[in-house]
Amino acid sequence: MKKIAYLTMADAGDFVTDYHLSIEPMAALGWRVETVNWRSRLDWDRYHAVYICTPWDYPDHQAQFLDVLKTIDASDALLINDLELVHWTLQKTYLRDVERRGSEIVPSTWYDGFASVDTAGFFSEHQTNRVVIKPTVGANAKDTFVLTDPVDDDHLQMLRQTYADRAFLIQPFIETIQVEGEYSLFFFNGQYSHAIRKTPKSGDFRVQEEHGAEIKSVRPSDSLLDTASSLFATIEPRPTYGRGDWVRDATGRYLLMELELIEPSLYLRTDSGAATRFARALDERFQVFAGERAAG
Repeated sequence: MKKIAYLTMADAGDFVTDYHLSIEPMAALGWRVETVNWRSRLDWDRYHAVYICTPWDYPDHQAQFLDVLKTIDASDALLINDLELVHWTLQKTYLRDVERRGSEIVPSTWYDGFASVDTAGFFSEHQTNRVVIKPTVGANAKDTFVLTDPVDDDHLQMLRQTYADRAFLIQPFIETIQVEGEYSLFFFNGQYSHAIRKTPKSGDFRVQEEHGAEIKSVRPSDSLLDTASSLFATIEPRPTYGRGDWVRDATGRYLLMELELIEPSLYLRTDSGAATRFARALDERFQVFAGERAAG
């Protein structure tokens, strides 16, 4: 059988995972899955492929994480997704590229650190009295805050400490997220697979289930599906798996909040065919890789 390593964490803690649902479909396609702590020192040549599964503690260990992925990429194993995509989306500055390619994003302004910023500009730039501040490298809404104009002294002190030497971005708070929530659409090898809607709990803005959000399977509107399909068609190299997160603004436009191509939660449990489609995508990507290697 072909062997694939699923990169995980040593301890998932309170994180909700469902990657195990893909193990049986992978076995049906001739794969044996091994879960591996991403910090493990292994001979990656033992595997035919390595899937960046749930290494969700990597933002605090970015350099080490990239070193591991580079080592895997230099081995005989196929790294999924490609290292090029990892580098591209590691920092949220990729949103600039997405916008340049014609897709609409939540309006964003970028800062290298907090030391000399004028917080009043956060609000005037976006003509709103509420904004969101988030790090350019981060996950699971860690160190993400909603700010109200004016920012009080206690919050200023906290922000100075959190973002002292850390790049961040400012976005207007999209009011609809608290009622309608955020839509996530999943694509495997460029093909739409399934979608969910994530609605934060009352009084919150975070849409992760670890923070109490409600997760529901949905059928996306034609407009949202067209928006998502158009965006994924612009991504090169084509991701084997990917998730896009959209919110709808007051005018009805779908705006990209995040594009997740490194280690997104794929919510396989929300669609009966998702795990099988995911397994097929991994297998198809490997077949292309194996064919290119044999030819060349």
